[in-house]
Amino acid sequence: MSGHSKWATTKHRKAAVDAKRSALFSKLTRVITVAAKTGGDPNPENNASLAAAIAKAKSYSLPKDKIDIAIKKAFGAGADAANFEEVVYEGYGAAGVAIYVEALTDNRNRTAADVRAAFTRAGGNLGATGSVAFQFERRGEIAVDAEGAPDEDELMLLVADAGGDDLEAIDDGYVVYTTPADVMRVKATLEEAGVPVKGAELVMEPITPTAVTVEDAKKVLRLVDRLEESDDIQTVYHTMELTDEIAAALDE
Repeated sequence: MSGHSKWATTKHRKAAVDAKRSALFSKLTRVITVAAKTGGDPNPENNASLAAAIAKAKSYSLPKDKIDIAIKKAFGAGADAANFEEVVYEGYGAAGVAIYVEALTDNRNRTAADVRAAFTRAGGNLGATGSVAFQFERRGEIAVDAEGAPDEDELMLLVADAGGDDLEAIDDGYVVYTTPADVMRVKATLEEAGVPVKGAELVMEPITPTAVTVEDAKKVLRLVDRLEESDDIQTVYHTMELTDEIAAALDE
């Protein structure tokens, strides 16, 4: 886990600054639509996946009307029907860094071609299903704003009482870790206790981070950037360990 949440924070900040808002919103609405459709219920109180998708969307300031439209689209008919399906791609980047890619697509052939091209151009290798998934574990993450939050010791007690697994301090607040099944319950409990929660989502955490050089880190990030250029790609996870030295070099 070392370095991963630091990278997640850097990645989220980068997305907020660099990504086109319309493209980001498009990806978030797809997640909501699929979560609503898969869960079979437009009410987030009865659909944990939808609740998590909405929480993530709100953390990126997706407007409420767009959230409502995305939910309605899940239960539309004909031209209004949503036909997205979830697809996972796995492979390796520079220095043997494992890459796990989650996509939502209405055209498997198009998405597969885009992913294959991204790996090829970045010097990576696209693998078979299951080739890297074992190097990750699914976890819940809850982002807490530093402003208005209790001190770390008090927050840790609240997290433990709520059923969370762990707490980590980051630049602008804290990250609370939970099991996938508990993320929304822990989020609600913390909010009831007055903790300033910014958002919650399910992520894939690397089990054993991969040490890399600065040059290899740049190659891995080029691959991640190429993959994320596709509207079909939702999230790209990797096992690269982001040390303070590498983070500083990348910021330059």
